[in-house]
Amino acid sequence: MSAAAKPAKLAQLAGLRNFLLIWFGQLVSGVGSRLSAFALGIWVLQSTGSTTRFALIFVAMAVPALLVSPLAGALVDRWDRRRVMLGCELLSAASMLTLAALLAFDRLALWHIYAGVGLSSLANAFLAPAYSASIPLLATREQLSRVNGLVQTGAAVAQVAGPLLAGVLVSSISLYGVLLVDAASFLTGAAALALARVPRPPRAEGPDPADPAGGGGLWREAGEGWRYVRSRGGLLGLLSVFGVNNFLFGIASIAITPLVLSFADPAMLGLQMGLGGAGLLLGGLAMTASGGPTRRIHGVLGCSLLAGLALALHGLAPSMLLLTAAGFALFAMLPVIGACNDSLWQSKVPAALQGRCFAIQRVLSESAMPVGYVLAGPLAERLFEPLLARDGALADSLGRWIGTGAGRGIGLMFITLGLLMAAVALAAWCVPAVRHVEQLPDACDGPAATTERGQMAPAGHGGHAGAA
Repeated sequence: MSAAAKPAKLAQLAGLRNFLLIWFGQLVSGVGSRLSAFALGIWVLQSTGSTTRFALIFVAMAVPALLVSPLAGALVDRWDRRRVMLGCELLSAASMLTLAALLAFDRLALWHIYAGVGLSSLANAFLAPAYSASIPLLATREQLSRVNGLVQTGAAVAQVAGPLLAGVLVSSISLYGVLLVDAASFLTGAAALALARVPRPPRAEGPDPADPAGGGGLWREAGEGWRYVRSRGGLLGLLSVFGVNNFLFGIASIAITPLVLSFADPAMLGLQMGLGGAGLLLGGLAMTASGGPTRRIHGVLGCSLLAGLALALHGLAPSMLLLTAAGFALFAMLPVIGACNDSLWQSKVPAALQGRCFAIQRVLSESAMPVGYVLAGPLAERLFEPLLARDGALADSLGRWIGTGAGRGIGLMFITLGLLMAAVALAAWCVPAVRHVEQLPDACDGPAATTERGQMAPAGHGGHAGAA
């Protein structure tokens, strides 16, 4: 290694150390968040017996983040991202400690829970884009796929471990103890951030290329992210694929429960979901270990195609083995899609705009999935189930292949959703701007624009980023 390359190598190692420190803190706080959300849901159901009041917890989690995300992205790009994340962790810890204190004094009411989870949702609306936008400031371009795979792995661990731990802890240390554990998890995340260092990206000087008029103001800054994406067809196409996938997945995530229960019992439903979570974890680990496809667009669109086919397989027959295998395959694809998508955005969007661009993705995700949630019931009950009732319009044609009766209409809905997801991936591949999105110039802010030899990637470089 040349003397000139040594400082760059040391800087890369320091960046990776800081990333791993932050990642560990986010892993711990993510498990805590899942744990308390599960435990609070149980408390509301047991205390009120109301499914509607239980569902309002998820509304309180989603709506505040949806409302503030556009401005949150602009503020994240203005402020020190490490301090933003640190403040969010401390705010969430304070929220959980307040709920624990109210419970200890027998003063906990439903509106306290809604307010507490809403406050944590607001904090996460700032933390999530700050976290994603910090990654290219800490990792090289060659490392992006691997570190994003590690992020996806952490999310999978939280999704699987949170509810499992909650089931044990609620019965052993009660809701009060669970809330204290969650507060401690947020404080762990804060401690990790306090020990880490995240470089601040340079603020763009002069008018933004996508906004020649220039000008200041928070709303104008929030709009710069959208103008940047809109002027680059490849990124806009990725955003569209991301939104459609979230919408279709939102419908499927609601419909999977009645589909399984149409021929199996709740224990089998739990097994199917647990093995699906294992697929999520395995996909994240595989992405971390391998670095994913050499061309990241192959990871996004190719795995979206495979995920669509796996989704369609859910509806072919009322078979637990088929649903378990299809669910595992579907969830194994999701970390690859997420990591490749994030890596593309981190390498193609300037660091000073990434908070806003990731906030745009969050808004799309937070708005597309609830629409899917709302439509799932009417689509299943009023459209698909009647089609494959024993005397339904498709009973004598398609019904001969996939069956008729309870749940078979929902099976047809899964086939339709999966084929739509696969078709969207194929359609996106047919759009040259999306297919060649990696030919956009790499952003040159921070280590993500640096090769492992310590040399800056040329500003106009359009080559395909390989695995680390």
